[in-house]
Amino acid sequence: MSTTRETVWKQITDNDVKFVKLWFTDILGFLKSFSVPVEELDKAMDEGIGFDGSSIKGFTRIDESDMVAIADPSTFTVLPWRPRERAVARMFCDIVTPDRQPYQGDPRQVLKRMLQRAEAMGFTMNVGPEAEYFYFRSPQDPEPLDQGGYFDLIPRDEAIDLRRETVLALEAMGIYVEFSHHEVAPSQHEIDLRYADALTMADTLMTYRLAVKEVAYMSGVYATFMPKPLAGENGSGMHVHQSLFRGEHNAFFDPDGEYFMSDVCRHYIAGILKYVPEFTAVTNQWVNSYKRLVPGYEAPVYVSWAQRNRSNLVRIPMYKPGKEQATRIELRSPDPACNPYLAFAVMLAAGLRGIEEKLECPAPLEMDLFELSQHERDRLGIEMLPGSLIQAIERCESSDLVRDALGDHVFNEFIANKRLEWDRYRIHVSDFEINEYLPLL
Repeated sequence: MSTTRETVWKQITDNDVKFVKLWFTDILGFLKSFSVPVEELDKAMDEGIGFDGSSIKGFTRIDESDMVAIADPSTFTVLPWRPRERAVARMFCDIVTPDRQPYQGDPRQVLKRMLQRAEAMGFTMNVGPEAEYFYFRSPQDPEPLDQGGYFDLIPRDEAIDLRRETVLALEAMGIYVEFSHHEVAPSQHEIDLRYADALTMADTLMTYRLAVKEVAYMSGVYATFMPKPLAGENGSGMHVHQSLFRGEHNAFFDPDGEYFMSDVCRHYIAGILKYVPEFTAVTNQWVNSYKRLVPGYEAPVYVSWAQRNRSNLVRIPMYKPGKEQATRIELRSPDPACNPYLAFAVMLAAGLRGIEEKLECPAPLEMDLFELSQHERDRLGIEMLPGSLIQAIERCESSDLVRDALGDHVFNEFIANKRLEWDRYRIHVSDFEINEYLPLL
């Protein structure tokens, strides 16, 4: 991707760009945008463009609504699904106050602050998410496009072409795709992105979600990152591979360590395991998220780690044993409908706390945790993740770690919004209740 103003303007000229969409994200992870003609782009990069923040979820009250979006030139890229002539590009923005101070309610700034904290400890964070999604006929009717399963090579159909076109669109924007494949459930797919630094990857993930939806829309179908759209089928997760580097060296790697893991890596895992019940409301932020986090499917619900066992919350991938650059951990509980800026921030906060406190990593559990009885899990001291949004909210609300990671403004707005969502959910009378109880009661 371009990194300087000169390369931005060269790309504008080479691609006949007329408009630039300025992107930013609200606290729930919804992409926001407004467009400027290229004649206004220097102003957008230098002074920023003012806008009313009072209507953006979790931003400001109406009496303090003036916000400024400053375009980040390193994020410039042309949108391949828009017309080639008089083309449209996008740039992510940092949101600041009128006096040019970083705005505390901007999720991108939240992640930047946490990355600065890691940098002060000598670390940079790399992230590689595996974000799953479904294709359906329409947003009103979750009818799958296929009945394929994990890695199935099925006859050529709409979904295969959609995935191909999405990969091509991402690559046209400078986003490197490692591979793509059919997932476990019918019409469920996954496109894996090559790891990058956490801020770049958060921007990339926002772009990825839109690209998947745009390509589907152009073909008359609907793509969704809803965690659990189909009852009785696996939901969509976002396994997050992560590692810390010191310069060019992987701080998680030790050639003499068990599983090639360093003490830093073990402390990081211990921090994740200790604090994951507190930050689950951020990585799994919707009522529907907890329809996925149930025993019996692939989503982990038990707070544990292992090398190979995919029923654990944290796994140590061993595709390339002993290779420094490939040493990492995989957190398997998040889902792809989270706000990636906030999700990466709380994961990093937990891991750094583990390093700071030199937390001891418990023994790995290589058995299938789903097969254990509750008595056996109690004996092993295995905690479960929150089982509902309200349980997650209550754990999060009392968490000093999450409050510190998000900052008071985002933390308070996030909790308030999630409580409203839970209230709406708990007073809703569902089809299940009508079908189950109305004929009997």
